[in-house]
Amino acid sequence: MHKMYNEIDKRKMKTYAKYILSLVLIGLVVAPASFAGNKQRIGQAGASELLINPWAGTSGWADANSASVKGLESFGLNIAGTAFVNKTEIGYANSNWLAGTGINVNAFGLIQKVGDAGALGVYVQSMNMGEIEVTTVESPEGGLGTFNPKFSTIGISYAKEFSNSIYGGLVMKIVSGGIADLKTTGVAIDAGIQYVTGAQRQLHFGITLRNVGPTMKYTGDGMSFRGVVPPNGVDMTVEHRSAEFELPTQVKIGLAYDFNFGVGQRITIAGNFTSNSFSKDQVQVGLEYDFKNILLLRGGFLYENGINPFIADDYADRTSVFTGPTGGVSLRIPLNKENGSVFSIDYSYRDTDPFQGVHTIGARIIL
Repeated sequence: MHKMYNEIDKRKMKTYAKYILSLVLIGLVVAPASFAGNKQRIGQAGASELLINPWAGTSGWADANSASVKGLESFGLNIAGTAFVNKTEIGYANSNWLAGTGINVNAFGLIQKVGDAGALGVYVQSMNMGEIEVTTVESPEGGLGTFNPKFSTIGISYAKEFSNSIYGGLVMKIVSGGIADLKTTGVAIDAGIQYVTGAQRQLHFGITLRNVGPTMKYTGDGMSFRGVVPPNGVDMTVEHRSAEFELPTQVKIGLAYDFNFGVGQRITIAGNFTSNSFSKDQVQVGLEYDFKNILLLRGGFLYENGINPFIADDYADRTSVFTGPTGGVSLRIPLNKENGSVFSIDYSYRDTDPFQGVHTIGARIIL
């Protein structure tokens, strides 16, 4: 009997190993070949709001923890991390995006454990750019009213614990945006996997493919205008055709390692490589200090070609508003010591130049 169970376990582990190897090969082959951060393609994708991480915990250490992220904040990095939810997690976050611009990013999410190993999740992310003055060729100074661009994303996810070491997940996102007379809607999919090993489950590996979907385009009355059409000079409504645009697909490959001190303290170091299809590739490194799951301090650095960590205002080759440094903190208040439920307040800061950085504050209930 024991021999039969051992054979079954061996077959399962071989299957899981094939999953891991397949994803690793996909990441290693697809990332350099198709998503090599081509300089000639920078800025050619649409729906760039899909690249925004609206959560305070993960952004506090520069999105470096794609291999070890757990719970609600996995929506912004690696959806496989939602499989770690024990029962229920609900949260909200607000980002003062590029402080001084009047742009706000709001995110709300809910994850619920289903069955013994699965987790269902839903989240909503919205981007509000505030009131913008309407201008025309005849009235370049405005005075014609205002308009308010809005972009939103709704995601539904499912993640599962395949074994004590392997976790995987998938999320389907509906993307929409525009103004009153011009809108666009599309669909994108994220898929990710995490692998945890070690005597204390201290070594983490993760890989995720994000924002994969068909092209999108804008439609609406904003594409039309009244004009004189040659050769007969007829005054009629003319409609422009909008060009289609691709989604900002990316691959993330991450590693993380926990140093557990046995007195309720932990230090985690993490690194992540992000291969972008329509912008420069990035490398993120970060560190988190956990004091008895009550106080968590984070710091990180995001690097891409053109960011010089020693020259803050080096604009020569920089194509990003971010200058690299990030930091964050979380305060967790125990709600029930028996089941470990907590109320968490999270904050992060991402340095930018120009503008006054990105400030994100959020709250979560973890049951």
